[in-house]
Amino acid sequence: MSQIAIQNLTFSYDGQEEPLFENVSLSLDTNWRLGLVGRNGRGKTTLLRILNGELPYQGSISGRVPFDRFPYALREGDLDLSAQELLPVWKPGIEDWQVLCRMPELSLDAKTLYLPLRSLSFGERVKLMLAVLFSGENEFLLVDEPTNHLDEAAREEVRHFLASQKGFLLVSHDRDLLDACTDHILAMMRSGITVESGNFSTWWENRTRRDAFARSENEKHQKEIGRLKKSASRVADWAGQSEKTKIGYDPIRDNNHPMRDYIGGKTKKLESRAGSVRKRIAAETKRQKGLLSDVEETPALSLTILPAPKERLLLCRDFSLAYPGAAEPAISHLTFSLEPGEAVQLVGQNGSGKSTFFRYLLERCGKAVGDPLEVRSGELLLAPELAISYLPQDVTGLSGSLSDFARARGLDKSVFFAILRELDVPRGILDGQLEDFSEGQKKKGLSFFLCDAPEGDNP
Repeated sequence: MSQIAIQNLTFSYDGQEEPLFENVSLSLDTNWRLGLVGRNGRGKTTLLRILNGELPYQGSISGRVPFDRFPYALREGDLDLSAQELLPVWKPGIEDWQVLCRMPELSLDAKTLYLPLRSLSFGERVKLMLAVLFSGENEFLLVDEPTNHLDEAAREEVRHFLASQKGFLLVSHDRDLLDACTDHILAMMRSGITVESGNFSTWWENRTRRDAFARSENEKHQKEIGRLKKSASRVADWAGQSEKTKIGYDPIRDNNHPMRDYIGGKTKKLESRAGSVRKRIAAETKRQKGLLSDVEETPALSLTILPAPKERLLLCRDFSLAYPGAAEPAISHLTFSLEPGEAVQLVGQNGSGKSTFFRYLLERCGKAVGDPLEVRSGELLLAPELAISYLPQDVTGLSGSLSDFARARGLDKSVFFAILRELDVPRGILDGQLEDFSEGQKKKGLSFFLCDAPEGDNP
């Protein structure tokens, strides 16, 4: 057991108005199973990259253990190589047998280590990278969203595997995963970073209790400030009215008139009382300040449903789809329909053809990616004049400015930016570069494109 000491950590991306981290100091135990939580854009992945030595920073990070980070980056051509061939790049010094010892814990066959990554499903690649990551010793491991895009079976395997490990920092929005795998929570809040003992549910319960207390205290102070302001206004009015009663007395001739002295004294007392009330208002305002700094509300987002061109938007009948030259179809005998206003969830194990189905829809809109897919049986009908938008799983390739992004897609920039603000994308980064956005921020409306079905059918 050892400590990782972070002292006065400060970091900001180029062009950012405010630092992402400013004078952050933390002490972490290398035996902890630490969950890292926070809203999109707070810097979770950035912190992992800083710890792993990928980004320059101010301050100091000291500890006696090396870091390693999941997922490993895939360069051009890496998909044609096996994980065994990539070991010297991913984790120098690790031998095959060390990875093979970990693989059964993730339900991976030994041969998977020697197969080209391209031949593996997304879930198999994720689990294989985790087996490599945890094959070393005396490390503090940085794990970034390991269950993204996994089916439920693969999620359960990853959850069970991580629950049996220790010495890692886990970024995830999967509450079940955080509950099963963590014993401490590192929370990135608006006012700073905190560390608490317990899993996510324990932290969330404590946070909910703190937020309720902060709201209650804030409401109490607001009521007191309102009452004091009325009192100050009333006393000020009395002082003004008292001063007006001196009208009619000559200030030189009647300077020593007893009534004038009485009125002046009364006015002075009222003004003093008003000053005391104002001091109490300032004190209440100071106590109120910061109470809601970490209370975050999610605004309701209203969506306008476009008029439907037909009573049925899409119809699939006994539809089978295959990659060119493949012996077996990627999708077999799919039958369903989509009516206006409906939401259909497409579920299945990794590699069952969900993304392939979306790829075919994009082909129908003139957005082909790779060789055209082959329809083996059945039909898929789309309503005429149907607009289709697409949000891919992987948004890492986005780059450039938001303004250029909107212009290239024919979007109204002011409306686009207003929607992003409603989705909690900070105003300060709207003029930044997409490559500096977090994955969550990119997916909040940044990665879709619109396309029209060229002709349409009659589903």
